[in-house]
Amino acid sequence: MPKKTAIVAALVLAAALTPATPATASTPSITWHGCTTGPGDSLGAELDKAGAQCGDVVVPVDYRRPRGREITVALARIKATDPARRRGAVLLNPGGPGGPAMELVLAGASMPEIAAEYDLVGMDPRFVGRSSPLRCAWNTDTFTRSAGPDVRSFGESVAFAKELARGCSGNDHELLRAASTRNTARDMDVVRAALGERKISYIGASYGTYLGAVYLQMFGARADRFVLDSSVDPEVFGPGLLRPTAPALDAASRNWAKSAAGQGLGEQTLRDIARAAERRPFKVGKYTVDGHMVPYLFFAGLYDDRPASQAEFATTVRTLRDAAAGLPVTPSAALNALLDGLTTGSGAATDRAGTPVVCADRAASRDPATYYRDIQAHRAAEPLFGPLARNITPCAFWPVAPVEPATRIRNSSPALLLGSTGDPATPYAGQLAMRRALAGSRLVTVEGVYRHSVFLKGDACVDTAVRDYLLSGALPADRTCR
Repeated sequence: MPKKTAIVAALVLAAALTPATPATASTPSITWHGCTTGPGDSLGAELDKAGAQCGDVVVPVDYRRPRGREITVALARIKATDPARRRGAVLLNPGGPGGPAMELVLAGASMPEIAAEYDLVGMDPRFVGRSSPLRCAWNTDTFTRSAGPDVRSFGESVAFAKELARGCSGNDHELLRAASTRNTARDMDVVRAALGERKISYIGASYGTYLGAVYLQMFGARADRFVLDSSVDPEVFGPGLLRPTAPALDAASRNWAKSAAGQGLGEQTLRDIARAAERRPFKVGKYTVDGHMVPYLFFAGLYDDRPASQAEFATTVRTLRDAAAGLPVTPSAALNALLDGLTTGSGAATDRAGTPVVCADRAASRDPATYYRDIQAHRAAEPLFGPLARNITPCAFWPVAPVEPATRIRNSSPALLLGSTGDPATPYAGQLAMRRALAGSRLVTVEGVYRHSVFLKGDACVDTAVRDYLLSGALPADRTCR
């Protein structure tokens, strides 16, 4: 356990109790070092090759007890490539929750003008990646599964969620209670101070938009230029974060079907595969696929409507269609990796790392019947994705309750919001809710695309808006990119 210091205790107590006041003159230090931790550390080697520095900051587990137990938060930094024009540091977050951020500093080549004037900093959120990670004993990457067609299959979902909650319950309960977004925002502010920055800038996507909004609510006076890409609805984030997604997923599947019609594929193909899996599990290579998994495979394939992603999804659908018909199939490399993660937990496991955050942020109903009633009430309108989006989660059986109420986002901090009208993962209605909650923000919308996250995805209108804002500080008016 890192040695406690009075300096760190004083700073984090101020951050926890008086977030609107300036930080104290005394700040914690960062221990900078090389990034490679040992043989086989490919990320560390890549960071070292790119000239990154890696470091650790000590933060308290519980900010209400700043002299108590501590953990370390890990970060990587690549300094501004034009020191004469350097204007600060921009913190990066990929979302999740559960997504590590250190690797994002390697994106400088994709945004050279921003990298010239800003230090790029990736902070692995607490308990994620290299930041004192929590371990959940799961044999899957994600809890997201469909409830299936009836009460029997829903009962299987209940048992699955209960098993996953039990797999995380072996962690120290003090740590589980401390896994909230509010505490990660407090860690961000300690990192800001440790970097020597009076204010911090930020680019966050998906869940990272909620983390950024929470920081703006708690520490708005210390925020500089914030970019939030594909915002979650700040009133919804928590165990039920997927509940609004079924209509958006249906719209994304209709859009995909237009491009796949010439290949003999379409929405009916998806429904037929799902029904076949519900009747009888089938083999895809060495993996067994059932009715709980198929809608998730579709969900994962609809995140991006760019041609290469749409073509990859068509390949997945053809493979599943043939497998459902009893034909022997060989999954593509991408589908094989997805199935391996679902059945063994071998993948990035962002959801596994992020579940403690979701459960710590907002309380979930502990009555399984409430989930089944919700699914049934929407089954006619949302037959394919409703049982996935509205299904029970491990939070219903979580061993600890949230320590703090969910953050109510209501402020006038300036921020640049980005989004697309057809986003299947964070629907546009929720992005508009974030725009209303951050009254000082502006929203740049890509119209007519079905894509989750839009920055650095080949849209010059979006990328130019981000560049201009970060370099000039001038927010654009709300506008649409067509």
